[in-house]
Amino acid sequence: MSDFDLPLLECRILGCLLEKQLSTPDAYPLSMNALLNACNQSSNRAPVLTVTEPEVQASVEALLARGLAEHWPGRVLKVAHTAKPTWNLSVQEAALLAELLLRGPQTPGELRTNTRRMYAFPDLAELEGCLGALLEAEPPLIQRLPRAPGAREARVAHLLSGPVEGQAPAQAPTQDAAPARSGRLDQLEGEVATLRDELMELREAFEAFKAQF
Repeated sequence: MSDFDLPLLECRILGCLLEKQLSTPDAYPLSMNALLNACNQSSNRAPVLTVTEPEVQASVEALLARGLAEHWPGRVLKVAHTAKPTWNLSVQEAALLAELLLRGPQTPGELRTNTRRMYAFPDLAELEGCLGALLEAEPPLIQRLPRAPGAREARVAHLLSGPVEGQAPAQAPTQDAAPARSGRLDQLEGEVATLRDELMELREAFEAFKAQF
């Protein structure tokens, strides 16, 4: 059983903080404006959100109260997560948890592709080992969902919003589908989303660099 019940925006903020620490460490911790942009980012997010700074601020305060975030004082007040020390997460485990928080339930294969900007898993064996550690944490941080009819792999979901009911993917494959073509389209869409995210991260790093002068 999970001991957590975080609302969607708190999960999004925590996922963004984990993601940016791993993908753009020079721009981490995040200012409130950078955190707002990360929450409203359209690539590598599901669902895509449109939230305001007061909403983000209120959710940050809730995470502070839970002991899952902290303020970094300075010329600009910044926010950092405390998830890695709280749950003793490795870099690999933090990348997986971030991806699940940002984009919802995914298969191990999807996780390996989508975590590349944070950590490049050399193979699925290492990834499965890290999933096992998250499954065996006290309390567990993730769960495996029942395999959907026609699916090749079972998906994994985080437990920070409580247990997740198993659900079929939005578009279940049919016998008449063209799997190779569909798989190629999914791959291209994933690559485009990754490029968009990398461009945004470069912009954030550049803004952080300018702010130093």
